[in-house]
Amino acid sequence: MIDKRDYTDAVQPKVKGRFAPSPTGRMHLGNVFSALLSWLSAKSQGGKWLLRIEDIDPQRSHREYAELIMDDLHWLGLDWDEGPYWQSERGEIYEHYLQQLRERGLTYPCYCTRADIMATQAPHESDGRVVYKGTCRNLPPGLRTSPAAIRMKVPDEGEGLVTFSDGHYGTHTVDLTTQCGDFIVRRKDGAWAYQLAVVVDDALMGINEVVRGRDLLLSSPQQIYLARQLGFTPPRFTHLPLLCNSAGQRLSKRDRSLDMESLRAHYSPQQIIGMLAHAAGLQTDDSPIEAPGLIEGFSWSSVPTADIQR
Repeated sequence: MIDKRDYTDAVQPKVKGRFAPSPTGRMHLGNVFSALLSWLSAKSQGGKWLLRIEDIDPQRSHREYAELIMDDLHWLGLDWDEGPYWQSERGEIYEHYLQQLRERGLTYPCYCTRADIMATQAPHESDGRVVYKGTCRNLPPGLRTSPAAIRMKVPDEGEGLVTFSDGHYGTHTVDLTTQCGDFIVRRKDGAWAYQLAVVVDDALMGINEVVRGRDLLLSSPQQIYLARQLGFTPPRFTHLPLLCNSAGQRLSKRDRSLDMESLRAHYSPQQIIGMLAHAAGLQTDDSPIEAPGLIEGFSWSSVPTADIQR
């Protein structure tokens, strides 16, 4: 049976945020920065904070990393009010909503490999994103082979404008056709794609505020469009600057010197929170502090928009 509950109390809080890490490695300082600001934003508005483990990639997700993420959050004092929920356990729900899209003719099978797409398209803008041009959208049935990914159709050029107000970076207007293209909602190997899973989960779990790194800003119009097609009200998106290493590159799980294993060996939770609060403009220095001590004075106006080098 499809579980269509929203995962809220009888009286839903004014704000319900979430942290939704992928358990593909140990959290690094950038992940903690995102978790902290998401937690502070929800708590400063009297809201709740949910934890969801986005473990839909069977090849890269590992339960032990999820357990470490939860242990690190507890150690930092960033406790969640609800969850954890596991995306790997929600496949039947995603299938239900994918079928709705199929029945409306909004999806199609795609047989292109990444190499095929890269060979014929130029990366979009400065983020290296490649816009899929709909090669398989009208492919004759006789030419189809398997396996296939499933793509979501975006409107024709000029009809796919999505305008949204980011809570930190202001108003953005994106043309889904020219800047995003038809996007994958289920992979060739059967794994659920991020865009579909996150839209369905945010809606059913009552999430109305999403705080995350600005590298996901261009995902927002796709998720807004998909949410509307499914009859959901999209959450408010607020993106934050990225933490970068000494070379100016954004942090990744390969930066072992800044992952939680190394950080916990050298710093206390209060020292880490203090450093991040200073980076976020919430403190004039990096004095140690516990996360709850930042709630009352939290303001997005203090957070810089430019990426932060650590």
